[in-house]
Amino acid sequence: MSKTTVNWGILSTARIAHTFAKDIAYCESANLVAVGSRHLDSAQEFAAAHGIPHAYGSYEDLLNDPTIDAIYIATPHTLHADNAIAALKAGKHVLCEKPATTSPEELERIISVAKTEDRFFMEAMWTYFLPAINEALAWVNAGRIGKLLHVKASFGFTMPYSATSREYARELGGGCLLDMGIYPIALDALFNTDDAPSVVLNSDIAPNGADNDVLWMYRYNEVVSVLHSSFKSNLGNDALLIGTEGTIKIPDFWKATECILYKGLEVEAHFSDERKGSGFEFEVSHACEHILNKTHESDVMPFSVSRRFQERLRGVSENIKR
Repeated sequence: MSKTTVNWGILSTARIAHTFAKDIAYCESANLVAVGSRHLDSAQEFAAAHGIPHAYGSYEDLLNDPTIDAIYIATPHTLHADNAIAALKAGKHVLCEKPATTSPEELERIISVAKTEDRFFMEAMWTYFLPAINEALAWVNAGRIGKLLHVKASFGFTMPYSATSREYARELGGGCLLDMGIYPIALDALFNTDDAPSVVLNSDIAPNGADNDVLWMYRYNEVVSVLHSSFKSNLGNDALLIGTEGTIKIPDFWKATECILYKGLEVEAHFSDERKGSGFEFEVSHACEHILNKTHESDVMPFSVSRRFQERLRGVSENIKR
């Protein structure tokens, strides 16, 4: 009898891991069986909060659990590569928080190990699996807004400055570009797959050298994209796809529950999903499907897309004046 569920373990008890633990309950093909932390009391507290049967006081113990099929990695950016490679070498499939790594070279290390170990690896860009995002993509592909001319996307929240916080610490990959900017980059990359040099229009640097606010643009053959990420201000966090015959607005695009199609000022179409969780359940279900079918590269978030993210992140970062 073929296997019908994937047993998951969570590596780290970070804030985002709580969302994963809650949303996995809405995936019929997923079963959350363990959590691991560097501190046993943290793992036990997390396990108790989410009804997880096993708690481990080290990542090594988590990866040595033979009942676990797949690992969700929720550690800081700079730890992703080593954590993912350790999990893959332990025979686990991996869903790794975005950005998958802090450099293209680290990403290639992971991909190489995933192929060698014959295991599934995917960057957890959950936005790509949201029904509203896919509806907007379908509208664009169907020509509902005519020819795409502009993409505008912003993502930012005010973050109190602390050189040692996860958001700002340089040794943890701190800065708004990696933490927030990955979302506008991903949204734009969904609609613009061509390569284009980034132009940084404005940037603000925190006292420790981390990027605090970055505004940049891409000029493709026929499309201009303007993207913004910030720790200094609460941005609109919406996305606009502007075409010759209409506009699509995606409120809170990073966690989108809806999208609206405008012709002039009139609403022509409105889509809203009926999710049960926060939205992580869609990417988890996708990962489970591939793992159970023994297809070890996503068709929605393939390695080529993660590579595109990394190249664009590097391109922007190299143009920031620090």
